[in-house]
Amino acid sequence: MSDKGYHCAYDTHYHVVFPVKYRKALLNNHITKAIKEIAQDIEERYGLHMEQIGCDNDRIHILCSFHPKISISQFFQIFKSITAKQLFKQFPELKEELWGGEFWTDGYYAATISERGNWQRVEVYEKNQEKTTN
Repeated sequence: MSDKGYHCAYDTHYHVVFPVKYRKALLNNHITKAIKEIAQDIEERYGLHMEQIGCDNDRIHILCSFHPKISISQFFQIFKSITAKQLFKQFPELKEELWGGEFWTDGYYAATISERGNWQRVEVYEKNQEKTTN
């Protein structure tokens, strides 16, 4: 399925992953639910499409699509800054866990996925991560 801009058609899909600062295991059900709600607002405001969002205890996985005029680094800047600000506002106790005032780490993983890409790609990535960390 292609999306259209004013002068282009595009079919971009990304698998992105980034951890919580200090790899703190803070992504419980309440935080994950809040992130998904904040993501809906980000989608509407910036024209991004979050196809799927999943959280482990200490990192988030997103399958997303957006106009090629937005770079992957812009996506991260938008998503990380807005979610962090809103999470600190909704859950002030997070500031006690993250003494540096940042919710997300600076680093990230990003991969392009074909139009046939799906959540199973994320599961494969996760299994490979488990093998390298054990």
